[in-house]
Amino acid sequence: MNGNYYQNPTFPSNSIPTEVIPTTPPGNISSSSLMPMEQSYIENILRLNKGKRVNAYVSYPDSSEWQNKIYSGIIEEAGRDHLILSDPSNGNWYLIRMIYLDYVEFMERINYSHAYSEKNF
Repeated sequence: MNGNYYQNPTFPSNSIPTEVIPTTPPGNISSSSLMPMEQSYIENILRLNKGKRVNAYVSYPDSSEWQNKIYSGIIEEAGRDHLILSDPSNGNWYLIRMIYLDYVEFMERINYSHAYSEKNF
């Protein structure tokens, strides 16, 4: 190795704070829905459309059996790195990693909230 790697910083033993100060998570709070607005815009759109039926198109590039897959269901939750769908027709629940998500097809009008206004498409 060339020695140009990251090393964790070391701290003196007396630098441990005696008082714990709570921090707030990054992001803004949307006044219309009172949900935290994370930096991931896809997450925000999916969370605004919780309860709607969708088709999630997913690609697994390293898999020969599951390279492209479509998950159909209702948006239950969405996070920075995941999407949870439930399929009432068969009772299955799906946890989909955002890294594999190509796009989402909505079966009804989309709720969309921009920083200054809320729109329906």
